[in-house]
Amino acid sequence: MSGAHTHAPLDPRLLSLLVCPVTKGPLTYNAETNELVSQQAGLAFPIRDGIPVMLPEEARHLEG
Repeated sequence: MSGAHTHAPLDPRLLSLLVCPVTKGPLTYNAETNELVSQQAGLAFPIRDGIPVMLPEEARHLEG
């Protein structure tokens, strides 16, 4: 796997433990944007250096 992006892979065990800090609902991993997505909250939380940033003020609002 080579490319311009050097995203650290997200450990599936970590994803199974994390919930949205706003809704406490499930998160899905978007490998293309390297974000954890909460469909319920309409937010995408960034992953920086392999560490999910679970602060609502750092999240991106989803389109639509």
